[in-house]
Amino acid sequence: MRSKSRATSTWLLAVASVSALVVGASAQEIVRGVSQGVVTPDSPIFAQDPAPAPQEPETPAPVPAPAANPATPPAQQAPTGRGRGFAQRTYAQLLAEAKTDEGIFKVHRVGDNIYFEIPKAQLGRDFLWVTQIKRNTLGAGYGGQAVTSRVVRWELSNQRVFLKTIDYDVTADPSKPIAQAVADSNNPAIVRAFALVVANPNGDPVIDVTSLFLSEVTEFSPRQSLGARGMDQSRSYLEKVVSFPQNINVQVTQTYTAGAAADAAPGGGRGRGGMRGSSGTIVLFHSLVELPEHPMTPRLYDSRVGYFADALYDYSREEPRAVQRAFINRYRLEKKDPGAALSDPVKPIVYYVDPATPTKFVPWIKKAVEDWQPAFEAAGFSHAIVAKDAPTREEDPDWDAEDVRYSVIRWLPSTTENASGPHVSDPRSGEILDADIQLYHNVQNLAAMWYFTQVGALDPQAQKLPLPDPLMGRLIEFIVAHELGHTLGLRHNMKASSLYTVEQVRDKAFVKLNGHTPSIMDYARFNYVAQPEDGIAVEDLIPKIGAYDRFAIRWGYAPVSNAKTADDERPTLDTWAREQEKNPTLRFMTSEESEGDPFPFDPGEQREAVGDSDPTRATALGLKNLRRVATLLIPATARATEPYDDLFEAYTRVVTQWRLELGHVANVVGGMDSRELYSGQTGVRFTPVPKAKQAGAVQFLLDNAFTTPSFLIQPDLLRRIEPTGVVARVRIAQNSLMNALLQNSRLDRMVEQSAVDPAAYSPLQLLTDLRAGIWRELTTPAAAIDIYRRNVQRVYLDTIDNRLNGAAVSTDEVRALFRGELRAVDQQVARALPAVTDTMTRRHLQDVRETIANTLDPRAMRVRGAPAIGRVGGAGVADVGEPPSASSSTRYDYDHDPFLTPTTDCWTDFSMK
Repeated sequence: MRSKSRATSTWLLAVASVSALVVGASAQEIVRGVSQGVVTPDSPIFAQDPAPAPQEPETPAPVPAPAANPATPPAQQAPTGRGRGFAQRTYAQLLAEAKTDEGIFKVHRVGDNIYFEIPKAQLGRDFLWVTQIKRNTLGAGYGGQAVTSRVVRWELSNQRVFLKTIDYDVTADPSKPIAQAVADSNNPAIVRAFALVVANPNGDPVIDVTSLFLSEVTEFSPRQSLGARGMDQSRSYLEKVVSFPQNINVQVTQTYTAGAAADAAPGGGRGRGGMRGSSGTIVLFHSLVELPEHPMTPRLYDSRVGYFADALYDYSREEPRAVQRAFINRYRLEKKDPGAALSDPVKPIVYYVDPATPTKFVPWIKKAVEDWQPAFEAAGFSHAIVAKDAPTREEDPDWDAEDVRYSVIRWLPSTTENASGPHVSDPRSGEILDADIQLYHNVQNLAAMWYFTQVGALDPQAQKLPLPDPLMGRLIEFIVAHELGHTLGLRHNMKASSLYTVEQVRDKAFVKLNGHTPSIMDYARFNYVAQPEDGIAVEDLIPKIGAYDRFAIRWGYAPVSNAKTADDERPTLDTWAREQEKNPTLRFMTSEESEGDPFPFDPGEQREAVGDSDPTRATALGLKNLRRVATLLIPATARATEPYDDLFEAYTRVVTQWRLELGHVANVVGGMDSRELYSGQTGVRFTPVPKAKQAGAVQFLLDNAFTTPSFLIQPDLLRRIEPTGVVARVRIAQNSLMNALLQNSRLDRMVEQSAVDPAAYSPLQLLTDLRAGIWRELTTPAAAIDIYRRNVQRVYLDTIDNRLNGAAVSTDEVRALFRGELRAVDQQVARALPAVTDTMTRRHLQDVRETIANTLDPRAMRVRGAPAIGRVGGAGVADVGEPPSASSSTRYDYDHDPFLTPTTDCWTDFSMK
């Protein structure tokens, strides 16, 4: 910790007295007059100041940077103040009443007014302005929440100082002829203009910045995240301003008034996502940090390795078109001994543990940080990443978790089941300047429920809830290690889980050495493919940092010998990336793949999957474990003197996991295996999944998804948690799966696959196979069709109706196929009806014919958009509608699939810069 010295106030009473006599006003009145803008740089008092008039500085050309184009300043904006009366004053008089803090700028505080004394050397320099909410109001989020980050400059012109925002989306080499045209198209916006209050003896301008923090500035405002109407300045005040050698921190209390939604709500309360009541008071934290004078040498993005990146268009490249250049986000690591194969860094990466963290988890969180050390050793750095306790107030009274200089692992008091790993980077180079891992308190519940649901049959510790502290600590370690990977610059890698075979993830020796996925950045939670007889150790059921993670850190952080520019590095980086050719476990997902897509074209790039090199086999094994877990539900959740809430939640998680694993199989149909390649590498990027695998996946769904899931229908369990609901719950899950299988994008892909290769598994074959399985009872019409199978058949009809007449209208080719299928079903039902003896079955089939007629009749009136019912949610799934009842509609809502409703991060997220 740095010990910070402050300049004490200098009371120049004699000077102040003389000045007061000259202008006929007190020093206090001078301050008030300046703050109200009545005393301006043109007032006579400034002519008496012996300081030379400040000169407009030259703006240094950053690398790279949009060239500045000074414009005629707008009309003078007078700073606001808090006093009454006014007077004129000198620099000495300002110091006389001010409490001054030394740092990158001198900060003078006079009452409620704040003055920045900006050295001329800092004018025109790039600063990063980061705004966070340190303390939030109930209902609008949590302390530590990011608001914005922007690059800004302070510039002096015509006796005024302008705060400008700088955009690095387009740039050009200042020495190139096109640089001026680029600058003309990217003129920096002026956030605020400040009248020059006075200049110090060196000519450094002093400005009153009070209004910057005590009024609402759109560029730094938290209004949107609060859901507020506006800010009330009368209920806002500055708490503290501290200047350090590289940055200034400002902490301010601001009060906001609620928006119209709050006024309309009963009792003045707001709904989800906004502050409660008519007012909310927050503590806003601004950190203004100087960006490095010499930007870090950037490393160019390569889509074969998964990094977040900052992109810009560089118009000075020798190309016939504008070239987009993307620089990966990474910390600046430099070896103390550049010649050593392994060296400590000049400055290690340090993460502080939030003092609010439960004590029992602190060692696990520190271990999660240390877990990444071997990856950095592979990149040539020893002791590159360190975990520390946050200092106490006694050790460092100026330490703040929101300070952009500190990366902090935050523990947030939230019922959200979530965690995230955002970071802030220098857009000029991609250098990560600040990163905060956010752990929401209830992520413990999410992790525990997932662990129980997925591997409860494999770990005796998990067969009784709540989980023991050591096991929960290990789960927290896994979560933090994953989020920490994001803060190091790594994106998700959904490809990783498909790079090990089912046999490998069941091999205890292999898993102990390699884990069950090559990357902790995948969404491969726990090894639900392993079976009890495999003898996998408990610690090996949880993901660990793997081969891909070590490869990615080495690729992103290892120094490239003799390279002076980003372009110099490219041949070496390309060689490193090509290691994926010999070692497929190092692969990253294809750039076309969306991390958040629930229906990916590549079945090897799925969320929440394990062993999806063969999703059908992996899911068959997963369902075995799920059936075992279902038998544990009642004893695992039994807690004396407690209601059955835990049983209900655990049961719904099992339902969700059943839908999730079967969804992995649905994505095999029409799938394309993919690999990211660059020009010059052999092979193709996209290959259709073999026909036999696709047909096998359809048959698996017919046998496991569209039959009655008897293990979920346990009367002894169900009657403990609800009077009714299981029929609707199963139907909604099956409707979700049918919707997934008959996605338009999937069928369109299959149409093209068949056009390119007539031997491919065609959409006609898919629909023929599906019809045979869904309507198989029609071959034996004397047998009754039970309620669950009747619902499956209704699900089939509803999904096709939605494709033909709903929001998800199909293409002409697919529409013709669907119409043909409905006519074929109608004919089959017509032939079967005479032999049907069961009354319910007969009435169902008669209704089927009427439903088909309505679907094919464009004049038919249809009611759509009824909500899916039932508390069908689970991990990361929202409850939808009211609890099931006998009178509830069970029509599926195609615009809101309760099994695909994402939460906000990383635990169903696209995390997160």
